[in-house]
Amino acid sequence: MSPLLIGLYVFALAVFVGFEIITKIPPTLHTPLMSGANAVSGITIVGALFCARTADMTTANILGFLAILFAMINVVGGFMVTDRMLKMFGGKK
Repeated sequence: MSPLLIGLYVFALAVFVGFEIITKIPPTLHTPLMSGANAVSGITIVGALFCARTADMTTANILGFLAILFAMINVVGGFMVTDRMLKMFGGKK
């Protein structure tokens, strides 16, 4: 088996397992898990910066750039949702 095929199998299994885990989480745990997801996305950004560190157009650089892009969208979206949730608990002005 080629490494690409094994990687695709692992990715497909991760998608199915992740979907099953996310759908089973009660709403009271969403905020703490979102904080954890933001931390993991921060680690992803650091690793992606390492992959995209040169100006050469290689596969690693392109994938690193895409990883930075998607991880930043995840982090910013997570902070926006967390801020909105915290405003719900704030007092009226």
